[in-house]
Amino acid sequence: MTRKDPADSRQHHHMIAKTLAGLEDLLAREVKAQGGQDIRIEKRAVRFKGNQEVLYRMNYFSRTALRILLIISEFQVASEEELYDHVHHIDWRKQMTIKQSLMVDSVVYSDVFRHSHYVALKVKDAIADHFRKHTSLRPSVNTRQPDIRVHIHIANRRATLALDSSGESLHKRGYRQAHGVASLNEVLAAGMILLSGWDGKSLFMDPMCGSGTLLIEAAFMALGIPPGHFRNRFMFQNWMNHDPELFNKIKSSARIQTGYAPEIFGSDLSGDQLKICKKNIQRAGLADIVTLKKLSFSDIRPEQTSGTIIINPPYGERFRDADLETLYREMGSHLKRYFAGFSAWILSSNLKALKHVGLHPRFKFDLYNGELKCKFQGYDLYQGSRKSKTSTENEI
Repeated sequence: MTRKDPADSRQHHHMIAKTLAGLEDLLAREVKAQGGQDIRIEKRAVRFKGNQEVLYRMNYFSRTALRILLIISEFQVASEEELYDHVHHIDWRKQMTIKQSLMVDSVVYSDVFRHSHYVALKVKDAIADHFRKHTSLRPSVNTRQPDIRVHIHIANRRATLALDSSGESLHKRGYRQAHGVASLNEVLAAGMILLSGWDGKSLFMDPMCGSGTLLIEAAFMALGIPPGHFRNRFMFQNWMNHDPELFNKIKSSARIQTGYAPEIFGSDLSGDQLKICKKNIQRAGLADIVTLKKLSFSDIRPEQTSGTIIINPPYGERFRDADLETLYREMGSHLKRYFAGFSAWILSSNLKALKHVGLHPRFKFDLYNGELKCKFQGYDLYQGSRKSKTSTENEI
C-alpha cells in the first residue's frame, strides 16, 4: 500500500466525534485534552480540528466517544443527481485502493431524501463509478468487515461526507466476554463515573453490578488504562496514510499505574450475574483490583466513611409499580442510614420510582440508556440533615 507524504500527518482536518446524548460536554473536554482545536459542541457530537495524531489519540484515549469521523466534504444538496455528482467528483483514489472493500453508512433527516438506505446506495454507486471511470474496475462492497467505511449525514439539505476512523463503535473496548441483563454501554458507564466526580483514589462501589461495566471502567480510569488498550483494530489502520510508528508511540505514551489500586467493590444478588461479571473482570486483567461479593444491597455495610457509590437499579420491566417503589424507598433509606459521607448516584428511567428514594438530589443529568431516557441523580449523604451539616460548616 502506497504511503502519502509524512507531512500529511501534520495537516489539520475537520473531524466529528460522536457520543451519547448528555455526554457532549465531557467529550469536548477530552477533545481539548487530546489536542483538538476549534471545538464546537453539537447534539450527540463534538466538532473539532486536529491532525493525524489527534485522530489517533481520540480513538485510543477517549472514554466518551463512540466513533471519530474525518470530514472529506460538506456541501448543499437538493437532489439525488447532485448528491451522486458531488461524491463522484471526489478523488477516491487518495482515500482507498481498488483492492480494498467498502461500506457506506448513512444518517438522513431531510424532506428531500427520505430513505437513508437509498442514500447509502447512491453514495456507494458514485464511489464505485469513480473507480470504474479511472481504472475500469470497481471496489467490492463488504457490509460485515469492510476495509474502508464512509459515512454520509444529511440534515435538511446539508450533507457531510466523512471517513469513519474507528470502525466498530468505540464503546466496544474488547474486554467484554459476556453480557448480563440490560448491560450498560461502556461509554455511558464511563460518562456516569466522570459526571459523578469520583477522584479515582477513594472507594468506588457498585452494589448492583450486573456484568461489571461500571467497575471495569472505574478501574481503567484509576489505573490510567486507555479504553482502546484491548481493541484489536481501528479502521484508520487500513488507511493509505496510516503511520504505524506514530500510533505505536501514542500507545506507549499511556501512563498505566503499577503497584497502586483504589478499592473497587461490586456486588449483586444474582449469582449468574456475578459469574458474568467475574469473566469480564478477568478478561480486563482486573481480578486483583476489583472485589466481588454475592450480597443484597440491604446487607452492605461499608467500612469506610467516604467514597462514591453508583447504582443502576431495575427500572420496572420485571417489577410491579408497588414493588419498584418499595425497592427505591428501601434503597434511599439504606443509603441515608449506612452511607453518610458518601456521594451516591442513581440512574433510572422511572421518574416516579426515583421520587420514592426520599433524598434530595444535588445533581441531575439527562442521559440515555439505550432508547430509555433516564435521570442520573447525585446525592450528598450526611449524618442528620443537610441543613444541620451546612450550619456546622459555617460555624467552623
